[in-house]
Amino acid sequence: MTINMSKLEQDYPIILFQDVIWGDMDAFEHVNNTVYFRYFEDARMEFFNRFCVNEYKAKHKIGPILAATNCNFKLPLTYPDRIHIGARFKTLPPKKINMEYVVYSEKVDGIVAEGEGLLVYYDYGQGRSCDIPSEILDGLESNKA
Repeated sequence: MTINMSKLEQDYPIILFQDVIWGDMDAFEHVNNTVYFRYFEDARMEFFNRFCVNEYKAKHKIGPILAATNCNFKLPLTYPDRIHIGARFKTLPPKKINMEYVVYSEKVDGIVAEGEGLLVYYDYGQGRSCDIPSEILDGLESNKA
């Protein structure tokens, strides 16, 4: 399950580096399954910051909301370890963005989990879904992996 790191960085424009912490372990002596969704959330927040999604939402009350998420666990992750969390996205106009995530373990030297998240653009003032604003969509389209 070894993966070339340059290939990972090429395929996933967002890469975060984190240490596995002892508190993320569970009674089965591996990182608890719920923690992977926090890893994905960390990558999603980096995506939001990089593409000014949070800034736009603060100004216009329009931003993404997580509609669905999943994770496929490949191998157990244990403390101590250093992980690389990769994220990439695909726009699904007019309202959706699909995110793909990967968690790479330095100790295992391979992928320990893969996941997805479906984001739907939402008008928080109106309380309903809406189209991805062109300002955001243009920025996303010009920066795809």
